[in-house]
Parts: sequence; C-alpha cells; structure tokens
Amino acid sequence: MNYKETAAQIVLQVGGKENVSHLEHCSTRLRFTLKDKSKANVEKLEAVDGVMGVRQNVQCQVIIGNDVVEVYDEVKKILGELSDNGDQPKEKQKIGAVVLDFVISVFQPLVPAIAGGGILKSLLMLASIAGVMSDQSQTYQILNLIGGAPLYFLPILVAMTTANKLKVNQLVAVSAVGALILPDMTAMLAEGATFLSFGVENIAYASQVFPAILTVLFYAQMEKLFTRFSLKSIRIFFVPMMSLLITVPVSLLILGPLGYNVGTIFSSAIITLYNQFGWLATALLAAILPLMVVTGMHKAMIPYAVSSMSELGMELLYLPASLAHNIAESGACFAVSIKTKDKKLRSTAISAGISAMFGITEPALYGVTILNKRVLYGVMGASLIGGGFAGITAIKGFALVGPGLASITMFADKDNPMNLIWAFATLGLSFVVAFIAVLVLFKDKKVEEPKEAVDLETAIGVELLSSPVVGRVIPLSEVKDEVFASGMVGAGVGIVPEVGELVAPESGEITMLFETNHAIGMKLENGAELLFHIGIDTVQMEGDGFVSFVKSGDQVKRGQKLIEFDLNKITAAGLDPTVICVVTNQERFTVSSFNLEQEVTNDSDLLAVASL
Repeated sequence: MNYKETAAQIVLQVGGKENVSHLEHCSTRLRFTLKDKSKANVEKLEAVDGVMGVRQNVQCQVIIGNDVVEVYDEVKKILGELSDNGDQPKEKQKIGAVVLDFVISVFQPLVPAIAGGGILKSLLMLASIAGVMSDQSQTYQILNLIGGAPLYFLPILVAMTTANKLKVNQLVAVSAVGALILPDMTAMLAEGATFLSFGVENIAYASQVFPAILTVLFYAQMEKLFTRFSLKSIRIFFVPMMSLLITVPVSLLILGPLGYNVGTIFSSAIITLYNQFGWLATALLAAILPLMVVTGMHKAMIPYAVSSMSELGMELLYLPASLAHNIAESGACFAVSIKTKDKKLRSTAISAGISAMFGITEPALYGVTILNKRVLYGVMGASLIGGGFAGITAIKGFALVGPGLASITMFADKDNPMNLIWAFATLGLSFVVAFIAVLVLFKDKKVEEPKEAVDLETAIGVELLSSPVVGRVIPLSEVKDEVFASGMVGAGVGIVPEVGELVAPESGEITMLFETNHAIGMKLENGAELLFHIGIDTVQMEGDGFVSFVKSGDQVKRGQKLIEFDLNKITAAGLDPTVICVVTNQERFTVSSFNLEQEVTNDSDLLAVASL
C-alpha cells in the first residue's frame, strides 16, 4: 500500500481537510468526525486502495486493517491541527446513535489498559500453574498487583474518558470520582458513615464502572451551571470547589449506590441468561458475531464485558464466543487463500487470516468474508459449532482482549486447569471446521468478458478528448503507482510531460481541486468524471511548484489553462512527474486511448469516452 496516496485519497473523499473536525483510530479503523457527513463520498471511499470498507453513522469509519496506524499518521500530516469552529449546524441524531457513540467513546479507550493488565495476570497465573513461579513469592505478588492496577483504578479511567467525551475539566472530574475510592473514605463507609444525618451505603467503589459514569455526568451539569453564574475573577477556584462540594455527596448518597446496582443487575442478567440457555447462548452469539462486528453492534457488548470483569473478575459468554468466531475467520481466510486464483484476494486473505488468528477480525470480515456469501456461511457455521463447544465446556475468560492465539493465556484458570485446555480445543475446532467448510463452499467469482470496442461513429454520448499535457503517452499499466496502474481509480493513460502546463481536454465543469493543486477533477457534458493527477507522490510537495488558474465550480472550455507545474522542482524532489488522466466513473463509460507511446501536443487526440 502507498500510505501517502491512500491517505490523500481518503481525505479527498471525506470532503477534504476543511470537513474534518476530529480524527482518531482504533485497531483497524480511521474514525472521522465530519462537519457535514453529506460531503463524504462513501462509494469512492470504498474504492480507494487499502480501504476495506466504510461505515457511516455518528462517525465516518474507514476500515483499513493492519496498516491503520501508518495510514493514520499520513492522514494526520495532511490534516495538520484540527479545530471545530462550531459554525456548522448540529445534525439531529437518533437517540440510539447518540447512546452508542457515548458508550464507544467511554469504553473503547479503556480496553488497552484492561487488556494489558489482564494478560499480565493470566501469564502469571499460567506460570504459577506450571510451577515456574510461586504465587506466594513477593515478585509474583508485585507483578500481580501491577496487572490488577487497571481494574482497581477503573473508576478513575472511566472518569477520564467520560470527562473527555463530555468536554469538561478532566482533572476535576477525576478528583470527584477519586474521592469515592480514597482509602480513608472506604474505611469510613465500612464502619457505617453518615452525611447530614443521612446514612451512606457501604460500597467498595474500586473497580466499579457505572458509579463513575453517573458521577461525571452529574459533575458536568454542575460545572456548566456554576460556570454560567460565577464571576470570572473567581471562576478558577469557585467552579471546581462548588462542583466537588455538591457532586461527591450526591454520588455517595444517590448516584454511587444507583450505579453499583445497575452494574450488579447488568452482570446478573447475563449470568441468568447463561444459566437458562447454557451452551446455546454462547453458540448463537458466536454465530451472529460476524454480523454484529460488520454493523458495529459488538461495541454494545463492551460495557457488559467491562462490568462483568470488574464485578466477577471473569467473563463467561462474550469472550468464549469471540474466540470461536475469531479463529473461524482465520480458518476461512486461509482456505480462500488456497483456493482462489485472484492474487490480490490471496494476499488479502493470508494477511487477514493471520490477523484473525491473533484476535483482530475486521480485515478478514471486510476484505474476505462479507464479499462472498459462501465464506460468510462457512464462518457462521464454524462459529456456531465452536461457540457451542465453548459453551458446553463452560470456558471463562479472565482478560478483556480480543481472544486469539497470542492472548490464549487469558483462559488460564488456577482453580480449573482444564479451562485453558478446552480453550485450545475450541480454537482448533473452530479453525478446522471453518477451513474445511470454506474449502468446499468457496468459488472464485467469474471474470467478466472484456467489453467490445465501441464504434465512435455510432456511439451515443461520446466525447473525444485532446491531450491535457504536451509529452509522451504511456499505458496506464506502466504508471509507477499501483493504485492507478491497477485501474482501480479509473481507466485512462499516463503522460510523461515535456511542458509544465495542464489544460482542459474538453469543455466541462471543475468539480474538485486538491488544496496542494497537484490534482484536479472535472465533469464533461456527457457525465464522464475525469481526474488529472500531476506526478507520483507529489502531495508531499505541499503545493510548492503548483499554481492553479481555476477553482471548484468553474466552467471551463477546451484548451483553457488549468494548472501550471514546475517540472524542475518535481524532479529535484526525486519524484516522478508523470501526469495521470483517468475516467473515474468508468462503470458508465467505455474508454478508448490513442497515440500510445507517441509524442502528443494539446491538439492531439488522447481518449474517447463513450456512454454505455
């Protein structure tokens, strides 16, 4: 993947830098908060090389896979410092979308800390079971405390993520929640404390999630209230003081017990479900996980999993089901890689299969599974069988991380050594069943027959384009950029320029001008959409050497100057100056090229674009 080009195309298709107010990433996705979602072209986003899929809800989520960090870094370079000036009208959102966005924003950032600590504890437990280290040694106990720290301080971590989401003072919010877990406060509650003659319920708030969320939600209202009425001269201490003075007692008397009971009910409901339906619940959850992950609904399981981990110290439904599903995705991908004749699909399947084996399934889902119903059926069937086996053997997870080969120690249980053995058996069973099922079911897609050449004299809606640049025409396949050479962006040609000037090859409308002036788009009268890209990787020149004479929305005539570019600066930067000319909506047109390997001027014929 050309990370710079992929990043540039993504930014272009989400509406440009000016349309992005916030950017973050998770393990596989770029998450854009857009000022105007209607400006994002989902269809073209999905066609960008390296993009596995796009999900548009509260955020515009661009699924990249294993290379997400590298693409994120390049996108950040393009975007620079982001600022949301707040002038854009707020879009009215459905309550379900708002709640889901809040849940993801609060719980998603917690996962790395909880996962890291949990895996450390599981490795220690495995070392103790194997007799490598005594659980009575101080070394073991210190390391175990380190692993348990994220769960113990979970209220603090939740306070930080909630305050960040609500855009309130993070340190004061942490102070309000921190008061609940002070050692002296815990001791007072254990002895039977009262506040203004009201009894305070004895609750150990360490490792609790929902009391912290309710506390910060209430604190946010107090902060806004006192900020509104406070004198500016005393605001720096008056607002935090009054907010803490009211928030903490209200949390001790009302919000804390309420949140504690919510968490208890939450975990109890899942345990009741598990006890009532047993292995069937795990099997069904595993079977539908592919659909949940694709739609993003698996994020709704995070609050339950975090709550279960803090309440019970283990999780017995979601993690076992995820183990079966993750490994089924891996087995299916490796089967596809063996059976397909498509080199690109084989490469994607191998990479995605390895990722899924280690617990990250989005590359497999978006790159392989959902593109072929037979693969999806194989994965769901294998997940059902693997999940059923995990449920029958009642395996339990002890770390909140994507289950896979590297994290398999999360199932180590000192009280039940068979728990880890059954987890390995689930892994093996899910992989083998998925591999065999997809090996039998999968069929390569038939390659479409090449379209017949179009008779330019009888074709309807044909446009004959002149060369936009003086130079030598080369086939698109010889362009030294895989994205364009593959024809993924569109059909056309490349031109090795001799003069640094780009002119309109036909009359039409300028639809897009990249901010660095190295790329421009236009639409012809017959509806064909053209993209001119000056040079390879020239986006890194940041506009130096490029001058535009038009802007988006301008009507231009054949031969009109569009952009001047400095060939010497491009070559001095060590970049290829080849100008690429493609028809991006090629599914609606047949594109024929002229004068290949010939020298052309602005009067020479270059392309014929005919409506299908």
